[in-house]
Order: sequence, then C-alpha cells, then structure tokens
Amino acid sequence: MTTNRIKEGIYTFRSLDWDRRLFDELIPLPDGTTYNSYFVQGSRKNALIDSTDPQKSDKLIEDIRESGIEKIDYIIANHAEQDHSGTIPEILNLFPEANVICTKLGKKFLKELLLIPEDKIEIMETQGEINLGDKHLKFIKTPWVHWPETMVTYLKEEKILFSCDFFGSHLAQSSPYISDKAKVYEAAKRYYAEIMMPFREIIKKNIEKISELEIDLIAPSHGPIYQEPQFILNAYQEWVGDSVKNEVVIPYVSMHGSTRMMVDYLIDILIKKDITVKPFNLTELDLGELAKALVDTATIIIASPTVLKGPHPEAFYAAYLTNVLQPKARFASIIGSYGWGGKMVDMIKGTLTNLDVELLKPVLIKGQPAEEDYRMIDHLADSIYEKHKSL
Repeated sequence: MTTNRIKEGIYTFRSLDWDRRLFDELIPLPDGTTYNSYFVQGSRKNALIDSTDPQKSDKLIEDIRESGIEKIDYIIANHAEQDHSGTIPEILNLFPEANVICTKLGKKFLKELLLIPEDKIEIMETQGEINLGDKHLKFIKTPWVHWPETMVTYLKEEKILFSCDFFGSHLAQSSPYISDKAKVYEAAKRYYAEIMMPFREIIKKNIEKISELEIDLIAPSHGPIYQEPQFILNAYQEWVGDSVKNEVVIPYVSMHGSTRMMVDYLIDILIKKDITVKPFNLTELDLGELAKALVDTATIIIASPTVLKGPHPEAFYAAYLTNVLQPKARFASIIGSYGWGGKMVDMIKGTLTNLDVELLKPVLIKGQPAEEDYRMIDHLADSIYEKHKSL
C-alpha cells in the first residue's frame, strides 16, 4: 500500500508508475510518473479528490480498502482526463452513494469519456464550496491547465491546494514530498513545457486566482507535494512571464554534413558573443528536453537539409512542435542546405504561424558551405547578438 498521511484526516493514495516511459503515446517519461489521489475525512462527510489511471485502478481500490474507508460521499474530478478520472466508475461501484463533483464542462466530458450517469454528477461552478463538517472544500475554475474544463480544490482549514495537473511533474519517487529540489524543478519545468506552455496567457490569470489564497501545501496529481508552495509558484511566474533569456535553441538534422557544418560554425560564433546555445540533434530527440529548452529561449534556429524539395521530416516535426507549444521566443530563423532546389525555407516558415517572433534572414546554401556562406552565417550571428542586447 502506498498511502501517506498528510495531516489529520487527510491522506494521499499514490500509484507509482516507475517503468512508464511514454505518456499519451507522445511524451517521454525518463523518470516514470505518479498518479495521486487524496482522501479528505470530515466530521460528517468524506471526499476523494481525483482518482487514477485505469492501468492502476486495482492499486487505488486496494489502497482504499486497506485504509478502512467505509464511505465516500464525494468524488472530486478536478480534471476529466482519464489518468485522473479513469477509475471513477469503479469507485462509484464500490461507493454507490457517492456523487461526482466537477465543472459544467467536466460533466460533459465525464459522460462522454467514461459513460458516468448524469444523475451521479453534480456541477460546482465558479468558487463553489462543499461542507464536510469540520472541513470545507472550495472549488476554483482554472481552465486550460491543460484542458478547458479544469478546476482546483482548496481545503480551507488546512490551507491545502489540490491542483491536479497544475504544478505537476512526471516523477516517480518513494517520498510523497520533494526530496531533491533541483530534480523536481527540472521535472516540473519539463511538464509545464510539454502540456502547459501553449496556454501561458491563460495560466497567468489562473495564478492570479490562486494567489488570493493562503496556501501551506500544494498537492498535485502527478509528482511530489510542495511543502514550500512558493518554490513552484515562483517557478511558474518565471515560466509564464514575458522575459526571455540570452539563449538560442537550435534543433537540427544533417544528412551529408553540410547543415551540421553550418550549425557547428554558428554555435562557435554565438558562444564567442557570450550567448548560451542549446543544440538538439533531431535524430536523437528527447521531445521533453527540446520543449523545456523552448520555455526561456529568446531565439529559435531550425536547421535542415532539403529532402524532396522540402525540409527533412525531423526538422519539419521540430517546427510543428515549436509552433503548437507556442513558446515566448522573440526571434527565429532557418538555416540549411540543398542540392538542386526546393522550398524548404518557405515550408518551415509556413509551419511557424503561431509564433509571435521576428523572422531573421534565413541562410540557405547549395552544397557544402563555402567562405561566402560562412559570411552569411556571421551576419545572422551578428543580428542575433544585436537583437539580444535589448533583452
């Protein structure tokens, strides 16, 4: 049983997924993940906050039974995605007197995704509240962290924010609390980059909503509990803020070495100008590491050879990924090579339409870079240097 007492009458059931290496068939999980549920025992009524992934449903049901819980009156669904809601039908079978509480849109999703009967779902809209007796749960709508129906739950007496995906991290560890701040910071930043970053402007408003609360603990549904809430709140303020760092991210791929020669030369010039460079060889891409680097960078340079008149598929994928994640970068450019022609630059440009960036003059060369080609890269590096002066 992986059950931990947080405070009197408050417990966490943690489903540890040490070996999971891919989430949503898309996101790499180098450190596994956890699915956290929370049980709040009141003097009159009890509530379970979020459930677990269907693959771990047996574990959660086992933990609930071994804990001796005799009744659950409310199942709080902060988020309808299945890794948090997927076990709700089984819990309803175990505790048929329970009702599910969620937002109006959450109700629609739970009915569609899990076929939960409509009469088992109660809607608690903006800043609704339920009374458990000696404890009160307050609900605050926080849409787009990271689906449109999401909310957070605040336990007023103990000042605990149950934030579900908000402030989460994919990190399996023995302790329910942070044991390594640096590791949790990187895991939380990676998590933010992969699923939260496209909603940066909305998340700013959600942070403002919860800043009005007095919070002693933040208990997410992935990763460890924050005993120092300001640690993750400060990090999120930095990530969603408008400032960028003196950094250049370069996702690249090279088939016969020409593009790689251009990338290596650009890296050396930028480093000499005291600009931090983060290159990513797309043939060995860890999507999460690239996404994390995009959070703070001022400039993105996509480097690709030309394949069948267009960009290399890996470079095209990197451009697509960058576009959907919508980082706050201010500048972008494209460099690469070709053999006899094509529209590589135009195709990548057309993929970056979501970015609010100034496009610096691309550098496209034929074959292996010659002296005049290196001079064009010098000009690009000078442009980046001048632009970064204003950061």
